[in-house]
Amino acid sequence: MATAPVRQRRKDARPQELLDAALALFVEKGFAATRSEEVAARAGVAKGTLYRYYPSKDELFKAVVRDNLSVHITESAAHAAQHQGPIADLMRQMMQAWWAKVGHGNAGVVCKIMMIEARNFPELARFYVDEVIRPSQSLVGGLIERGIRSGEFRDVPVVATVHMLIAPMLHLLLHEHSFGEHDSCCDTMSAEALLDAQIALLLHGLLARPSGP
Repeated sequence: MATAPVRQRRKDARPQELLDAALALFVEKGFAATRSEEVAARAGVAKGTLYRYYPSKDELFKAVVRDNLSVHITESAAHAAQHQGPIADLMRQMMQAWWAKVGHGNAGVVCKIMMIEARNFPELARFYVDEVIRPSQSLVGGLIERGIRSGEFRDVPVVATVHMLIAPMLHLLLHEHSFGEHDSCCDTMSAEALLDAQIALLLHGLLARPSGP
């Protein structure tokens, strides 16, 4: 009886171990070059065990996206729904939290992989659009609309403004995971400082009555 809980915990842990192994290999090799048997070997399980949880590499990648990206979108949406203060403050907090949880780490590499390999895997591209891109755009667009309704923001084109907010963050992500280790020109400024500068610059065009620098 004493060993049953241990075995149960190990069984429950397997999906997360497989996802961690898959993420590590996707980061190292990309999606196309990673083989399912490599993921199983990295996780220390038989290939049949991998297929029991994730019957194809596509399904495994989808699970990695949900585990590393979708969960943060859901958390951000819940946080935004409870926020009572200025929307500008919330947007700044969410951008910094996104970088800390997604952009800076391996989850950011998943975004990069999709941007690079999407054309070769259209079904995964459609999944990514539905799972990550549209919910993210909806979340940011909802914040802008809230700011407009409250009078905090002036009446701006919401869709265009969403893209203006998201595009620099994606550029920062691509730079971090492509040239970050080799580009010495950004050594004097952190990504967090760049995000602060971006939101401050944008808010001068959003705020109905700017109250300071």
